[in-house]
Amino acid sequence: MPSTTPQPVIVIGASLVGLSAALCLCSHGVPTIVLEKHSGKSQHPRAIGFTSRTMEIYRTLGIENKDPAPEDFKLERAHVQSLTGKWNDNSSWSDTERRPKAEKPREQSPQTSTPKKQYSVERASAIPQDKLEPMLEALALERGADIRRQHRLISVDQDQGGVIATVTDADGKEQKFRGSYLIAADGNRSTVRELLQIPRNGRGHMQTLSSVLFRAPLEQWTKGVVQFDIEQPDLKAFLASYSDGRWALMFKDAVDRDESALRDTIYQAVGRSDFPLEIITTGRWELTALVADTFQSGRVFLAGDAAHTLPPNRGGYGANTGIHDVHNLAWKLAAVLSGKSSPELLNTYDAERRPIALLRHDQIFVRADYNVHLDTATPAGEKIDDDAMEFGQIYLSEGLIGADKSLPRAKKPDEWNGQPGTHMPHFWVLKDGERVPTLDLFDQGAWTLVSESDQWCEAVSSINETSSVPLNFAHVGESVQLMHGDDFQKSFAVSQSGAALIRPDGYIAWRAKEVPSNPVEMLKKVMAKVSFSTSGP
Repeated sequence: MPSTTPQPVIVIGASLVGLSAALCLCSHGVPTIVLEKHSGKSQHPRAIGFTSRTMEIYRTLGIENKDPAPEDFKLERAHVQSLTGKWNDNSSWSDTERRPKAEKPREQSPQTSTPKKQYSVERASAIPQDKLEPMLEALALERGADIRRQHRLISVDQDQGGVIATVTDADGKEQKFRGSYLIAADGNRSTVRELLQIPRNGRGHMQTLSSVLFRAPLEQWTKGVVQFDIEQPDLKAFLASYSDGRWALMFKDAVDRDESALRDTIYQAVGRSDFPLEIITTGRWELTALVADTFQSGRVFLAGDAAHTLPPNRGGYGANTGIHDVHNLAWKLAAVLSGKSSPELLNTYDAERRPIALLRHDQIFVRADYNVHLDTATPAGEKIDDDAMEFGQIYLSEGLIGADKSLPRAKKPDEWNGQPGTHMPHFWVLKDGERVPTLDLFDQGAWTLVSESDQWCEAVSSINETSSVPLNFAHVGESVQLMHGDDFQKSFAVSQSGAALIRPDGYIAWRAKEVPSNPVEMLKKVMAKVSFSTSGP
């Protein structure tokens, strides 16, 4: 590579999290090379169900949510003898107890119903992983990513100037790739994590499961439900739809079954055999819950299953948490590699993301799916509201002002009221005469100060004259019009003269409830601290 070209960030793994990392990095203009040991993608669609926060991230990256869940969607699981046999009861992701459900609940009357609070412009998506990954890869390639398959990692070495990944290619030849930093997105059995000897802790291995992926027209018997627990004396299994004609039957055992046995067991789970059936592939899964003791080792960062192996659940904590990891990390790497921020900014990745993984690990075992796996080493905790887990988990790091360990780990966004360390509040505004969500006010990768007061204009201009980190100003009432007059002050808990500083990832880094006596000096000091600006205060 020419000496004027910065060393790329190396990403190990070209599955969901690795491709998301590549897309995030390339969207920030960071040269990226992705090394993947497999020649192609998995036949199994694996994850399905990407949360509102994940779809927000993809929205900022230019990916449209073409399969949004209905506004009133609530993921439920039916506990049945078979799909066409006796239905016993239902449970939802939030429920810790199962309840009878012979029919759909009666709808509330308009007089008594309360509209569900909306915390995002985006809704969850039911797109299967094997359909999402090609979209991510195509967009990452379009933006300059270099993705190489059949490159198996042998070793990772690092020094003060960068990282060297040694691999063998498809012909068995050894190659070395030098990069500025390395992101390990290489899964539960992460080669990178094992090479670095980073230990993990948590509930650990719980069970080995086997599965079969098949295609069949079963929707006529589902009553709109997409997940089923099959409970028979000689068959304990989980059946789930990918909403495209494909189904996965997950056996609660590790027995190897031939095609004839698989067909018989699928018929048994459905309760009849008079339908066309195509077996696509089989799988074996380790049900494990472990979180790495650190997400960073020098210039190497763990993300996704390499950092936290969280079992599949109705909150989608595994795949979604990994996507959030790399979104948190990418803008920080871009800021450091561009020379705008010092490398100390990268220390906030572990400080912010590992507590999220630990909390999600614990919350999995409070919910209905996994509380049977609790033991003395994993005591039961208190269940946290789903909206709080999705949009109200707080970051605590040196890159935030006004957030400390005395605060709860998660609350609903409207209960935080603009608390630094939390996700930016969602409400609708008018920009250039168009109704847009607050998410769309902020440029990808930019810092933004938002305020109703023009007293901050000079402070922002001064920052842009002296700081290595540029700052945008969203002037509420001028460039941005409120649809409801008190939305800004109410959502951020500030006065008319107050302000909030939004990071490139949409999190609040700092706020001033009212303008200080010297806003220029105040903002300079704040920006220097939270952005780790190389130009200083």
